[in-house]
Amino acid sequence: MTTTIQTPETYRIGEADIECRYPVTLGEWFLGRIFRWHGAWYAVAAGTGEETRVADGSVGKELAARHLYDEFMAGRITAMRQADSEAEAPVLFGPVPLLHSRMPVNDRNVEAAHVAMAGLTIYQWTPFGGYPGSDNPWYLRCELCGWSGPRYWSHLRGRNGNPPSPNRHAKYKKCVGKEKVRELITAYQQ
Repeated sequence: MTTTIQTPETYRIGEADIECRYPVTLGEWFLGRIFRWHGAWYAVAAGTGEETRVADGSVGKELAARHLYDEFMAGRITAMRQADSEAEAPVLFGPVPLLHSRMPVNDRNVEAAHVAMAGLTIYQWTPFGGYPGSDNPWYLRCELCGWSGPRYWSHLRGRNGNPPSPNRHAKYKKCVGKEKVRELITAYQQ
């Protein structure tokens, strides 16, 4: 099926799914998904599983989305209707694995995953997937307010034996507040 856009539109980056992949859309069309892994941003065109490394760093998210847009406008990828794209989004069922599927199983990663999972329990976070490493996005739910989204273990674990910041996530103003966080989580009371 060939898709044509009559007038130039702006692509949109949607909310992350449980694999921390962001959908990129153009009007009613789904162009693909983008994601970050070890500092690099990747793009996966709609209907394919092929990952293309696009960019690094803080500008990578925009460049990865722009890559899908440019590829679509040049006719090198085919878009799909947004409703059809939902079949590509991952669905969680059963217990989460210890490690993310991209993480090699070795002693160091398994040990780090156990530490991270225990830390999530202490600080009242629920993971939607296996441990992806400390500097990769991990889709979590805040057990204090129900917010869900990508966080990084390196931002949640605290430093030098101190607990992490009581500012838990981007939608913090809708969370329970710093004082309530300190009251509800025993690690802040030590």
